[in-house]
Amino acid sequence: MTFEALSELAAQRAAAPYAAPPEDLPPALAALDYDGYRAITFRPAESLPLGRLFSAQFFHRGFLQRKRVALNLQPLDGPARPIPYESRLFDPGPRLAGQSFPPDLGFAGFRLHYAFPNTPAWRPKGFQEEFLVFLGASYFRLRAADQEYGLSARGLAIGTGAPEGEEFPDFVAHWLCEPEPEARSLTVLSLLDSPSVAGAYRFVIAPGDPARIDVTAALHPRRPIAKLGLAPLTSMFLYGENGPGARGAKPFDDFRPQVHDSDGLCVAAGTAPAGLDRRWRPLVNGRPRPQISAFASKPLAGFGLLQRERNFAAYLDVEARQEARPSLWVSPDPAGGAFAAGAVQLYEIPSGEEYMDNIVAAFVPAEAARPGAALRLAYGLTTVGAEPAAAIPGAGLARVTATRFGAAERLRPMTPPRPERRLCMIDFEGPGLPGGPDESVAAEVSASAGTTHEPVANFVPQTGGWRIYVEWRPPAPMPAGDVVLRARLVRGTTPLSETWDAVL
Repeated sequence: MTFEALSELAAQRAAAPYAAPPEDLPPALAALDYDGYRAITFRPAESLPLGRLFSAQFFHRGFLQRKRVALNLQPLDGPARPIPYESRLFDPGPRLAGQSFPPDLGFAGFRLHYAFPNTPAWRPKGFQEEFLVFLGASYFRLRAADQEYGLSARGLAIGTGAPEGEEFPDFVAHWLCEPEPEARSLTVLSLLDSPSVAGAYRFVIAPGDPARIDVTAALHPRRPIAKLGLAPLTSMFLYGENGPGARGAKPFDDFRPQVHDSDGLCVAAGTAPAGLDRRWRPLVNGRPRPQISAFASKPLAGFGLLQRERNFAAYLDVEARQEARPSLWVSPDPAGGAFAAGAVQLYEIPSGEEYMDNIVAAFVPAEAARPGAALRLAYGLTTVGAEPAAAIPGAGLARVTATRFGAAERLRPMTPPRPERRLCMIDFEGPGLPGGPDESVAAEVSASAGTTHEPVANFVPQTGGWRIYVEWRPPAPMPAGDVVLRARLVRGTTPLSETWDAVL
């Protein structure tokens, strides 16, 4: 199997009526609950070796993972061959002890392991650590060394936020391509299918710190798709340093100061250095209904859902370790192609549940996808930890590290605080900022409604960063939707920071 052959197969499928992947399950697997399914574990001794440094393990079907996914091995030489399901590959757990299932049951997905160069000495010789999971619809999760799993990427998003509902394409088959014995990258070919589109994907995967996946895809629509989300990212935001963030939202009664896998969307457009515009949108929860925000980007230099808060004290969660969750940055092919015209869209769903991924970001092309017009795209996915990071363009621009709002009457506070006066505080850090007080640094601010007053830019000696204070006074009456405030640090007309683009 090659990417070209897979693209031809996807085109053939798109020309035929859609057939959903099998979901039939033996009663014992269909009746499993969360705990019963989690108890089914793959036996590490049965791992499939891929060269000397990689191996694959597989996920059992059951509970919510009902759909059968075809897994194949593509050797270095010779034809691809199916990877057969066998009950002996798994420890079934106490509820299924002694049971076996037919060979045609198949798998739900797979995960990859890698022998990281800096593996601790206490690990056994040749130890390989899990770093990538493909499981459920077109979802996959990637992490770098020493990171915890957090947000997910997807092959494709269709109709996110549309009134008629979202369509979730499936990866229905994967081909694990055997690498050279000492190779430190691995290729996976994947076939995507749904009622609206069939597609071929090639993932060239390089684990490490950072980890990177180079994605190439050929999409063949079955029918017109008005809202096609390319390179989608999905994450969870419950509340952050300013609570849920939505105006009037109730605070969470939780001992943890913050709970989220990502705390903001970053979008970079234009060309570096002088023409680059980088925006930071802090995430929001607690609105009465879902909301979509669009960020025009021509040309798109990249976007990502980022976890910028890296301090354990901000979470106090020993088990979740949200300070170690990865960020993911999408870098489109510089040639443009499918990312040439359109906007990055952010979809925020109100949520009170930590297990729910309520944030989606994707690039939506300006033109609708149409049958007979194949769409080809190429982009990179790179994990990001502490910033600045080489993957994110505009290294000379300082980044937003904190967003907080509060009452403007600090000397004579009122109870309750007057909603007519709100103080905005934005922290910035970055190597390009002055390392001490500098009167040439100023705050440039604006608001889509209401007025801003007395913006001030101050050096913060405790962090080595800079802070903007600005008072915002809302209009009367308040508009029904969000009010967008923007702020950045400048020296004259030269920006020193990315643009803080927050909502109230």
